[in-house]
Amino acid sequence: MPIEYLPIIFFFIALFYSSVGFGGGSSYLAILSLFLTDFYEIRSTALVLNMCVVSIGTIMFIRHHIFSFKLFWPFVISSIPLAFLGAQLQLSQQLFFLILGSALILSGLFLLLKYLQKKLDSRDFSNPKKYVLGGMVGLLSGISGIGGGIFLSPILNIVNWANPRIIAALASVFILVNSLAGLIGLQVAGTFEINYNLILQLIVAVILGGTIGSYLSSKKLNLRFLGILTAILVFYVGLRLILKHGFGIEI
Repeated sequence: MPIEYLPIIFFFIALFYSSVGFGGGSSYLAILSLFLTDFYEIRSTALVLNMCVVSIGTIMFIRHHIFSFKLFWPFVISSIPLAFLGAQLQLSQQLFFLILGSALILSGLFLLLKYLQKKLDSRDFSNPKKYVLGGMVGLLSGISGIGGGIFLSPILNIVNWANPRIIAALASVFILVNSLAGLIGLQVAGTFEINYNLILQLIVAVILGGTIGSYLSSKKLNLRFLGILTAILVFYVGLRLILKHGFGIEI
């Protein structure tokens, strides 16, 4: 598929993900890994696009008083510094793609659980558990270029931690601050790589998709089928990366 189709693909990715409070980083990484070979450019581009999409959702959640800082801060007190540090790790290309592939497989599984889940009894996490969960997701976010919401949100939904709208708001802001921390980490490490001609086209596409997706989320449309298909795509690309870079197997 020609690279010229990327803005169209990313428009629809942003539309879907923004409708459920995500930035789309896992799918951006999945698609970019099929077109680009510079892994620093791949995760830099994904983090920038993540920020563009979730910024729209974050503004809407704050304006409608859905976002709660009291619920939010324990998750990011450890995730922000670890996302910053994770982004500064200079990995070999093979190791990066193996970590990315593993992250995509986890993303696909977590996203699938979100749509096939059977909710457990409602439960809360103590602050130390929130610090650990936020820190682990933040570190993976910085290393791979995924904002982390796709890991955090399904976990909180499955345990029925809070209202789904509150969780979506938390995930949106969580992705925003971790993506920003990751980008600063890349800049400090000197590994921030961007194709400005391509990124400008993709930014326009994801902003348009993110705006429409955020609007659709307020209409509470059922996007379950599209979510399951996206989860399968992300899982497949993650598996493909691991087989290719870990075992030299093309599928």
